[in-house]
Amino acid sequence: MFLHQFATCKYGFKDAAPIPTEVKNFRVNYFENKAQYINSRLSPELTEKLKQKIINTTRLRQTNSDDAHYDISGYVSQYYTTTQGITGNTAGTNRLHVGFHLSFVNTLDENKNFEADLVRTFDFPSTQSLDQAESALNDEIVRNVVDEIFNRIFSNW
Repeated sequence: MFLHQFATCKYGFKDAAPIPTEVKNFRVNYFENKAQYINSRLSPELTEKLKQKIINTTRLRQTNSDDAHYDISGYVSQYYTTTQGITGNTAGTNRLHVGFHLSFVNTLDENKNFEADLVRTFDFPSTQSLDQAESALNDEIVRNVVDEIFNRIFSNW
């Protein structure tokens, strides 16, 4: 009997905090790449995945109008590698640093407006070139940054 009760125990977690009812739509502007090194896939994928996460996770409608209730913009500010781990006389691990600047405008409540700088790091073996690492890490980079942006805007964390 105890096992049955334990097996049916559930808990819930909701990604997004309640969105005020007067907020109906959002706009995600293109995240331009302003870093010295340009990963050509990063900006378009980040922009599209962020739109899709908001569409799939909230009740908000996407708009391209200048009067969007939530107006989200930003840019890639950093994209560079450093050596992390040393094995003998050679680098064992490299670290890719990816930085973003985020700007959020709530046109219905300016007290909710904010700007933030986000930096994420991703390790890869020194036996890989940056091009090889990018192809393996790009999805992870986009997923992590989209989640971070979404949580900054929609969660009470």
